[in-house]
Amino acid sequence: MPPSSEAAARFRDLHRQGLLRLANAWDAGTARLIEQRGAAAVATTSAGLAWAQGYADGDRLDPDVLPQAVSRIARVIRVPLTVDVEGGYSDEPDSVAALVLRVVHAGAAGINLEDGAGAPDLLAAKIRAIREACVAQGADVFINARTDVYLRGLAAEERQLDETLARAALYRQAGADGLFVPGLVDVDAIRAVADACGLPLNVMLRPALQDLAALQALGVRRVSTGSALAESMYGRLSAQVDEFLHADTTSLPDPQAMGYGALNALFG
Repeated sequence: MPPSSEAAARFRDLHRQGLLRLANAWDAGTARLIEQRGAAAVATTSAGLAWAQGYADGDRLDPDVLPQAVSRIARVIRVPLTVDVEGGYSDEPDSVAALVLRVVHAGAAGINLEDGAGAPDLLAAKIRAIREACVAQGADVFINARTDVYLRGLAAEERQLDETLARAALYRQAGADGLFVPGLVDVDAIRAVADACGLPLNVMLRPALQDLAALQALGVRRVSTGSALAESMYGRLSAQVDEFLHADTTSLPDPQAMGYGALNALFG
């Protein structure tokens, strides 16, 4: 079995073992730290990874940069890695499939692939192209199909549940392994999607979704932090830099810092 197939199988199995908690990393250092703290798998945040590489989020990352970043992350972790590839950085399904294969060969066991404002049929075509390309190369990848119906308000509020389920059926038939619905926070809607979508449901952490045990009871199988950890880190860093540059005194070195020795030991 190719390494990518073994990792994808391990990653699929994690979706059958209760609630998979995915803390989203943005580079090799944060990925290794997340693994060291006990994560069963590591996910990337497209926003955090783009920022770390000097790009804005929103399909603006140079796609050639992505496999390089994935390779650096995969080198330092042993748990399965799933990578947010946004919309695949192309409207051409074959081009998206080619990029995903590069990401898989770089070490990814899974991907997130989103519909965004695009047509659902386009995402389905991309999923099919990825499946065909993987079969042709004896590779495998867990495809988490992300729909932005709730996040972007792509349907009237009273139609969002039905639209999400219709897209879920389309993506499942195309070969998706999971369904990611960021912006979904209503308890009844979460339960309805989990019960009817036919795929492991992934939601994104929001203030209304901080009770993880309740999410598992609703049928959610995966919860992601999205860009929250990266935003938290940048916010804390910004405050410390402001204090150092502009205040008369400074609280640095930070007493809450992890410490040079502990950080360096992560990569020993």
